[in-house]
Amino acid sequence: MNSVELTVNKRLVQKAVEPRTSLADMMRDTLDLTGTHLGCEHGVCGACTILVDGVPTRSCITYAVACDGADVTTIEGLDDDEIAGELRAAFTREHALQCGYCTPGMLVSARDLVKRLPDADEKQIRIGMSGNLCRCTGYVGIVRAVQSVITERRARDIAPEPDGGRKVLGPAGSGHKACVSSQKLAVMKSAAHAPSEVVAPLDIPDFTPSTTLDQQFTVAHPPAKVFALFGDIAAVASCLPGATLVGTPRPERVEGAIRVKIGPISANFNGAARVERDEANLSGRILGVGNDQRSRSTTQGEIRYRLVPLDDGAATQVELTIGYSLTGVLAQVGRSGLVRDLAARLVAEFAGNLDRRLSGDATSVPSAAADLNGVSLIFGLLRERAMDVVRRFTGRGGGSA
Repeated sequence: MNSVELTVNKRLVQKAVEPRTSLADMMRDTLDLTGTHLGCEHGVCGACTILVDGVPTRSCITYAVACDGADVTTIEGLDDDEIAGELRAAFTREHALQCGYCTPGMLVSARDLVKRLPDADEKQIRIGMSGNLCRCTGYVGIVRAVQSVITERRARDIAPEPDGGRKVLGPAGSGHKACVSSQKLAVMKSAAHAPSEVVAPLDIPDFTPSTTLDQQFTVAHPPAKVFALFGDIAAVASCLPGATLVGTPRPERVEGAIRVKIGPISANFNGAARVERDEANLSGRILGVGNDQRSRSTTQGEIRYRLVPLDDGAATQVELTIGYSLTGVLAQVGRSGLVRDLAARLVAEFAGNLDRRLSGDATSVPSAAADLNGVSLIFGLLRERAMDVVRRFTGRGGGSA
């Protein structure tokens, strides 16, 4: 058991909790603050959203011990809050709730938007509320309610607070800690003055990936030839669906973009990477960072590769370790199992393109500007899984689903 001291709804609380206890369970089971609802318990639906140091936080995936010393506000603590009161009235007026299960989390997230947004922009409201799911309303009334409160407050000359009053950027619960200069938040710029392209970061730092995938494939070409191609970043990018380069690539800095489209969700990650190669061990690493302006999502990624000679050096096994961390709106739609399966199919496409280029058939490699179309990958994956189920049912053997 660990002793945790929090300020909860302006009241100092000290409790002993197990290290694995989530902040949501502590609120509900220990403090009897059951207005915090649990839905998916995977940080996706947003029903459990509360404020930690003034920042909306998924309490179901936040450990209570990680918030020691933090200021926590649940929906019960917003009873006398001016913005929350106006939102409750607007939700009632605009019929923005039915069963009401998602409403506490909706109100917490909406309150943050009312504080931050300069005007009642429907697109920005929908983006801001996209992390809170509702199975009843269709969201129209929710958006109208938030719009009306923002419009009324701006009409009363109540100015927005840049970044909702936040002074630091960090994990939930860290706002009461001292921050370093790199954590300072930039003042939010209006969409009208935002540049059309996001400038690639100057530094490409090392990092620890939150998700790591291991893949491998074989090509019928000697390791030396494969290693030489891996040194040609433009050629490698042309083999990767959705990837394009900007300018002349250099080992210390390569700039480009990766376009992704999965159904209605599209993203254009602009960024930069650095390339490391170890000729003695036929291995290397590509480390990159990028961000998508539309969804305000950021990613860090690395690809480690090692070439293993096969068939007395006539063929090569390419061993890949792909690691990445994703934050922002797009991080809320990812599922680890699906991502792994999609990564396997993406690597298969990359391997095929690589093999064709090594064979001198570069004309059959798809255009590098083509989007990485997740829909076709998903349908292909579902088709393979269905065939596996049929094979097992008919007793003909097959792989795992």
